[in-house]
Amino acid sequence: MVRANRPWRLVPGLSKALAAALATGAIATVNSTIWNLAEALSAPRLVIAMVGSVALMIGWLIVDAQLWHRSAEVSREARQRARLYNASTVMTVGIGVLVCYGGLVVINLVWALFIINDRVFASMTRTPLHATEYVTLSWFVASVATVGGALGSGLESDEAIRAAAYSKREQERRQMLQDDHGD
Repeated sequence: MVRANRPWRLVPGLSKALAAALATGAIATVNSTIWNLAEALSAPRLVIAMVGSVALMIGWLIVDAQLWHRSAEVSREARQRARLYNASTVMTVGIGVLVCYGGLVVINLVWALFIINDRVFASMTRTPLHATEYVTLSWFVASVATVGGALGSGLESDEAIRAAAYSKREQERRQMLQDDHGD
């Protein structure tokens, strides 16, 4: 089900969320407070920031676009089917958000390499600018940008999010279920 939903399509399908994430990342990359924070964070805290921002984005997309399947039937089979649909939704959206996160790390790294002056960075952070600092900064900025993207996804229509998250067949199945329960 996840492969049929083509989770990699989520990124280009959410243009407003992507624009918000890119703008947030561009601004955060040139912010000296972000530089200081990135330098001060340990690897475990960077991982927590990454996991938290990705989880926030996944949860926001699922809740905001009402992607969570609730079965009106009480049978065990219906509950199991709802769990399967929800698991595939979480995996589909999760893979899409992780692809977006990886893209943000790369884009922010390239942007940082282009825009950050090593003398200015060193004067603000009291740390020389080496490859490790670029990677740490890009990693942290991707987490910040993902939160910005989650906020930007609120500007997307529910239909746009569903189209990005689900294959055509899954959209038709969900519409049939909604029509059956709406009657």
